[in-house]
Amino acid sequence: MKNVEQAVNEFVDCVKESEIYQKYMQERKRLELFPDLKQRIDEYRKNLYELQNSEDGDKLFDEVEQLEAEGTSLRDNRLVSDFLAAELAFCRMMQEIYTWITAELEFDMTLGKE
Repeated sequence: MKNVEQAVNEFVDCVKESEIYQKYMQERKRLELFPDLKQRIDEYRKNLYELQNSEDGDKLFDEVEQLEAEGTSLRDNRLVSDFLAAELAFCRMMQEIYTWITAELEFDMTLGKE
């Protein structure tokens, strides 16, 4: 297990050194200088997550429209759009890494998805 821990620590260091992660951290730090704006973005992201994972289809259309309008309004701010773009790039990189690892380990992700 010690070898795995060491490898994970080295992997985390590599991720932290990546250009994508550095850009994400730079944009996050810029955003943190504006706590009210960061709070609005955090609320928007929380609502978006909840909507994407919602099973309540009755109100879904109205909520999507409202959230899209809110997102458009927020993205008009360059600071917000830069942060969200950097966050998305980082998330995609992590998804690719996770997919790669699970494929290499031949981990069956289809179980329970019937």
